Amino acid sequence: MNKLLTCLLLGISLTAQAQSGKEIMYVGTYSIRGSEGIYVFEFDRKTGTMQPIQSVSNAKSPSFLAIHPTGKYLYSVNEGADKLGGVSSYAIDKATGKLQFMNGQSSLGGGPCYISIDQTGKTAFVANYGGGSLAVLPINTDGSLSAPSDSVQDAGTGPNTQRQDKPHVHSATLAPDNRFVYVADLTTDKLNIFDVNAKTSTVKPASTPYIAVKPGSGPRHFTFHPNGKYAYLVEELTSTVAVLSRNAKTGALTMIEDNVKTLSDGFTGQNTSADIHIDPSGKFLYQSNRGANTLAIFAIGSDGKLTKVGDQPTEGKTPRNFLIDPKGDFIFVAHQDSDNITIFKRDQKTGKLTFTGQSVKVPAAVCVIMANR
Repeated sequence: MNKLLTCLLLGISLTAQAQSGKEIMYVGTYSIRGSEGIYVFEFDRKTGTMQPIQSVSNAKSPSFLAIHPTGKYLYSVNEGADKLGGVSSYAIDKATGKLQFMNGQSSLGGGPCYISIDQTGKTAFVANYGGGSLAVLPINTDGSLSAPSDSVQDAGTGPNTQRQDKPHVHSATLAPDNRFVYVADLTTDKLNIFDVNAKTSTVKPASTPYIAVKPGSGPRHFTFHPNGKYAYLVEELTSTVAVLSRNAKTGALTMIEDNVKTLSDGFTGQNTSADIHIDPSGKFLYQSNRGANTLAIFAIGSDGKLTKVGDQPTEGKTPRNFLIDPKGDFIFVAHQDSDNITIFKRDQKTGKLTFTGQSVKVPAAVCVIMANR
């Protein structure tokens, strides 16, 4: 075969791959009901279907996942690790999306439940729910994790004696400018703000070190509007959302609306809110509700305020993390207690969702993310 023909065939092959619409997805799970650990899928955008391509053994509940900015590495918290917690790193095969374990480190606290990677790709931030602390881990040039270089132990209690008996750090979210990390503590009803030193992988309290929400609300997950001016906080225990504005210079937050109701008027059962995301256009916000088993849908005004659009049943039990795909066409919902991921088509004009009928079996699904490709 001559070189010209080889190049033509290679070009045809690459074009076919680009047009196939297939993308790689990763699912984190709890190590129960037969879960093997982390599951790898190929998503075909044209057909709206997910096909399994790998399962990666991890018996310590690799529940929450994050991908390195280069797309070369994946990280999981190991929520079922011992009292010192655990974090794992994996190399991603760019051709297939498959994972290869690299190394693990302690997170210096029990029950790690959230991990994020800064934009330089040099630092990982881990929220320890059980330990009530934040851990900061340097990332080596080969993508593997170093031992923690910094940690912050929270303290306090809240009015909900069952859920707020001791600190429960639930998330660590990087600011769009990578200068600050926002750390939600479900117990203290505070969103703590830290300055990030990307060179040394350390943190210190920002000049305005936190913002408090209504006592008993239970801050959980946090997200920024694409314009960087506004941010939104899940209040787990009251099934509400807080709307905030952000000072880009100091990182300080100001409350615009607090305790915005996410449940429908007719719902009377028990519920806790979980995850929150904004579509790529910045027009709509979605928040998952466990108990009601719905996604609350809000339109976002030019002032950042929210207007309820509706509630979408998620076709499963206990929706945890969910994913809005980068193009804004689909939403994938991970269900902890019905062992499935459901796929919805999204109307980009109205924000409303339509169930595609696709339900993918994954034991104790907790987190679903899509690769940078």
